[in-house]
Amino acid sequence: MKRTKALGRGLDALIPLEEQPGGMAFLCPVDAITPHPGQPRQRFDPEKLQELVQTIREKGVLSPILVRSHGEGYQLISGERRWRAAKMAGLKEIPAILREVSDQEALELSLIENIQREDLSPLEEARAYQALMELHNTTQEELAKRLGKDRSTLANALRLLKLPKPAQEALDKGQITPGHARCILSVKNEQQETLLRAILARGLSVRAAEDMSRALARAPQKSRTKSQQLPPEVAWIRDRLRARLSTRVRIQHGRRKGAILIEYYGPQDLERILRLLGVSPNS
Repeated sequence: MKRTKALGRGLDALIPLEEQPGGMAFLCPVDAITPHPGQPRQRFDPEKLQELVQTIREKGVLSPILVRSHGEGYQLISGERRWRAAKMAGLKEIPAILREVSDQEALELSLIENIQREDLSPLEEARAYQALMELHNTTQEELAKRLGKDRSTLANALRLLKLPKPAQEALDKGQITPGHARCILSVKNEQQETLLRAILARGLSVRAAEDMSRALARAPQKSRTKSQQLPPEVAWIRDRLRARLSTRVRIQHGRRKGAILIEYYGPQDLERILRLLGVSPNS
């Protein structure tokens, strides 16, 4: 078998300006293939995977997967969704292109191929960019140029990796969007959890989340010592109101008088709170 030309170790070799020839095309036994451990895609949408299964049953695998020799079989470089769907469709063989590459080159090709397909989740894409930058010790600007993307696109994607873990999990599950994520990143660490809880509990739009993030940024930070000085029965009332209204509630408690401050973040949020309090916004 004729070996394919070595890809080299730089991004210029892995993302050439002119397309290089591929490897050897053949029908590969599906059971001889193992997935690549560095595959950037971590989640496979069951519904979309089933749609692909149906397409493969009707029309076959239209685009070959990319593999390399590995032990007595083959290791996937790219095309794991197609491989999984082909197995589910009952295929014994799948069109493949064989490339003889090193471990590092296989990882790089897997990352690049998935990025160029543009069907990774936002966090998967961000992790792929980060991995490529670390592998090549390159800058955002250099990587963006080689991938044909704006540097701001890479910068915004990489910022998602700074999200707290609960927000990353919510983004991975589709509970929040990248727009929500950017709102969360715009506030201080201690306020990020507050904003995330509000987005999830109230189903806030990105616009409403932006309003809330601006309000949180303007809000003065209260010391915990002052909050802890509330009498237990007053603190209990505050906590019940917070749970009922799904927003920040503060109580200023004095010997003869006090005040309850209920925060809202935009007109829609105010209407929501008024309805919970039994007040018609239009009356």
